[in-house]
Amino acid sequence: MQAIWKGTISFGLVTIPIKVYSATEEKDVSFRQVHEADGGRIRYRRVCEIDGEEVPYSDIGKGYEMPDGRMVILNNEDFAELPLPTAKSIEVLEFVPADQIDSLYFAKAYYLAADGPGAKPYVLLRDALTKTGQCALVKVAIRTKESLALVRERDGALVLQTMLWPDEVRGSEFAVPDDNIDVKKQEVGMAESYIATLKADFDPDRYHSDYREALEQLVESKVSGLPMPEGEEDEGDTAEVVDLVAALRASVDAAKKRRAGGGSADGSADTTKKAAKKSNSSKKSPVKSASSKSTTKKPAAKKQAGRAKKSA
Repeated sequence: MQAIWKGTISFGLVTIPIKVYSATEEKDVSFRQVHEADGGRIRYRRVCEIDGEEVPYSDIGKGYEMPDGRMVILNNEDFAELPLPTAKSIEVLEFVPADQIDSLYFAKAYYLAADGPGAKPYVLLRDALTKTGQCALVKVAIRTKESLALVRERDGALVLQTMLWPDEVRGSEFAVPDDNIDVKKQEVGMAESYIATLKADFDPDRYHSDYREALEQLVESKVSGLPMPEGEEDEGDTAEVVDLVAALRASVDAAKKRRAGGGSADGSADTTKKAAKKSNSSKKSPVKSASSKSTTKKPAAKKQAGRAKKSA
């Protein structure tokens, strides 16, 4: 399995090198658009609507359309200058009980694997979370999208559960029925009886998709599939792990001073920096400030219906 992300977890002043793997995979039968007469693939060309020329992928940027129709164009250099400290480092913000997080916030799950010398601090964090019954609330950026996330233990491994931001979760008011609807006690009793009849412990292995299995059999009856090539994992340098006892002692002292002084939860107080120097923690690369440059272009041609599609 190929890692989709490599970085570190900042557990106080302890740095844990990790690799990130997708914990789930959606299984479905994928199809290509083809010409029914001869089976030829239907291809799409990237054509500029203004000059009608085909545009190579290297010349395609990202555009944000303003309400008045103007297009703000951003290129790779603009995105590179944005402050994104979580691009290669997962920093613990707080520790929270798992039962306080509504599952509606959960997005996608990833397995975290220790990389190189990160095995011992990995086990340390895992066991500490298990014994305290807490989850680590973190920030992480995967594929340039920064997300809130939880780090928790599952079957001996650490799981990174990305979450939606609060403003991405819609309210439920529109779905709540009117209060004047009258439900009789007998009706509720029958519903409760039906629920009790089908009550069982959750076992996901009992369920499967009949439609997908039938579709796979239909495809196999016409032609045998070919195996997909597997990619190779990239090997890179791993971060140095500092002395655990000294780093944890300094982390606890810094946290106590930060709480007493009213510091923020993300560890921005000066006491953390002083403690980091004492425990010889690894230096972090400075982050460039956000660039204010942007260009605007007003398209001359009429907007088409499909132009709102975002590039992958």
